Amino acid sequence: MGEWTDKAKGKVKETVGAATGDRSLEAEGKADTLKGKIKGVVEDVKHAIKDKRDEREAARRDADPHRR
Repeated sequence: MGEWTDKAKGKVKETVGAATGDRSLEAEGKADTLKGKIKGVVEDVKHAIKDKRDEREAARRDADPHRR
């Protein structure tokens, strides 16, 4: 599932688990929420790497007028 789906699913499980006293469901919800947060961080890192790569390529193109 996606980042936001995991976070939402996790919050629901966490809330239901806390409300019903089901510690296992609450823990599962916390794990799902954390999984969603980790997916978000991974996506942010991927985008940052791509942006830096694109910047480096643009700088190389600008520095060498024969390279296109």
